[in-house]
This record gives sequence, C-alpha cells and structure tokens, in this order.
Amino acid sequence: MIYPWLTPIWQQIDRYWQQQPHAWLLYGPPGIGKLAFAEHLAQALLCESLQSGHQPCGHCPSCHLFNQHSHPDFLLVSPEEADESKSERKLALIKVETVRKVLDFAHLSAHRGGRRVALIYPAESMNTQAANALLKILEEPPAGMTFILVSHHKDRLLPTIKSRCRQVALLKPNHQQALAYVEQHHGDQAADLLAFHGGAPLFEEETAHNQLRQELLPLLAKPRLLALMDYAASFDKQKLALATFLDWMSKWLIDMTLAQQKIPVKFYPQWQQTLAEISASLDPLALFALIDKLTALTPYGRHTLNVKMQLEDLFIDYLQLWQHHNNQ
Repeated sequence: MIYPWLTPIWQQIDRYWQQQPHAWLLYGPPGIGKLAFAEHLAQALLCESLQSGHQPCGHCPSCHLFNQHSHPDFLLVSPEEADESKSERKLALIKVETVRKVLDFAHLSAHRGGRRVALIYPAESMNTQAANALLKILEEPPAGMTFILVSHHKDRLLPTIKSRCRQVALLKPNHQQALAYVEQHHGDQAADLLAFHGGAPLFEEETAHNQLRQELLPLLAKPRLLALMDYAASFDKQKLALATFLDWMSKWLIDMTLAQQKIPVKFYPQWQQTLAEISASLDPLALFALIDKLTALTPYGRHTLNVKMQLEDLFIDYLQLWQHHNNQ
C-alpha cells in the first residue's frame, strides 16, 4: 500500500516508468511508510497485469504470490535477529553471508519469466563487508534484476552505493495529514504522540516504553538523586536499549534549549510551561555540552554497554545543571 502523503512520489515514478533504474534508494525519516512504499513498488515491478498508474492489479498469479509472501522472484533482506530473545540491546546487522544469498538470487532465472526484485531494509544496517559485497553487483547488475534499498539514514551508506542508485526522497506528511492519521489510531493523545515522534505518524506505542517514559518526565522536571538512581535501575531491569533512553532524554534537552529562547517546544508540548520555568536560568553552554554528550553516545545505543551505569552518569550530569541553577 501507499500512504496518502506518499502518493505524489508514486505519481512521479509513474510518469517515468519506462525509464526504470536497476537500483532504487528510497530514503527518509522513520515512521512515514517507506517499507510499505517499497513493497508496493516491488509488487508493481512483478505484477503481470498492471493497472492505470502502474498500480499492481492484486489478482494476477504474481500478485497472489506476493501477497502470500511466497513470490519466488522477490527477496526481502533485513537484519538477522541477534538472538531468540530479540533484545533491544543487540545491534541488528545485515551481514555479508546474507548479502551473498542476494548475489546468488540475482543470478537465478526468473521463475515467472519477468523481473527479479531484492528489497534491502534498512540498507544502512549492512556491515562494511556486506556493503562492499553488494557494491560489486550494483556495478554490474544482471539483466532483469532490480534492487530496492530503503534507508532511514542514507548518509550512513557508502557513497559508491548511493551513486549507483536512483535516489528518491520520501517526505513526512504535513501536520494536518499526520494528525488526522494519528487521531484515527490513538485518539485523544494524538497531538502529544505525534509531537514526540517528530511529526512521523507511523509508530507503535509499546506499553513498557510508554510507562517508563511517563515516569521519566516528572523526574526530569524535579530531579532528585535517589529517585533518578532508582529510575536507572528500573530502566535497566526492562532490558531496553540505551538508544531508547537517549532518544527520550535528548528530546527533553532540545526542548529545554527551545524554551530558553522562548520558542515553542517540539517534542513535549504538554510540558511547555514547566520547561520554560526550569530552563530560564540554566547555563546554555552546560546544556549544550550535555546534549553533545548524548550525541556522542548515540553510535553505541545498541551495543552491550552497562546501560544502568550510563544512565546514572547522565543523570549526575543533568543534576549538575540544576546545582548551577540553584546557585544563581
């Protein structure tokens, strides 16, 4: 399917359908429907009875096989699960062994006599060896083979891979479109949830995540050492990734910087007044230094660091902001 806000992008592809590249790179922020768009494109490329606008018919043998996730000429490549527990703290990667299967697939004859399509999502999860292996076949693609790469962060891809793909930017919907969609699925909390997710309307609210996030915000508004240390232990007990906490905390700090400048906050609008009050006399340089520290930790957000220790360290730095504030 194609979400309504991505329909204009499909119309552009439709206009130049006869000028198909051998490799696509669809990129944009998370939560806007990139994978669904890529799968729709893959189905259209394989469809044996295309409809108006080069839409897949949904009824031909190829469409039936595709919808049953059993099309022999379609391969979806995504990161291998690190273990059966599917822990957030394991870095999910597409490894070279997986890409070698893509290479074998690319050289097969098409079972349905048409194209073969390989979809790689998210493409930036390929490790260095996997990316280099894919690059070789992108340089000399077999006839009738189409690659669709989908990326949340295209800057993390090799420049040589990007240069061999037709790059298509998929954009977030405007606020009205996004809010209308989220209201249908999340009701009264739609505006706050949409703000927290940066205007991207497609997200899943996990109960454990939501509860922990709601517990964190009052502590950040009125921080106390023992309460923050207890929170670090509770977060660690849930086995959530450091990346999850970094996301919540960095959004709070960014909103503090906006409130300092008397600019409407972006991620936690329901805390606008509180953020304005607590950030009024904080040292902006110290605040930016803490944001930089969180940014430096981002590449390690899903590595097996001691998460509890990292949270405790960040909370101590956050408290130091307040100690400076109280000494004013």
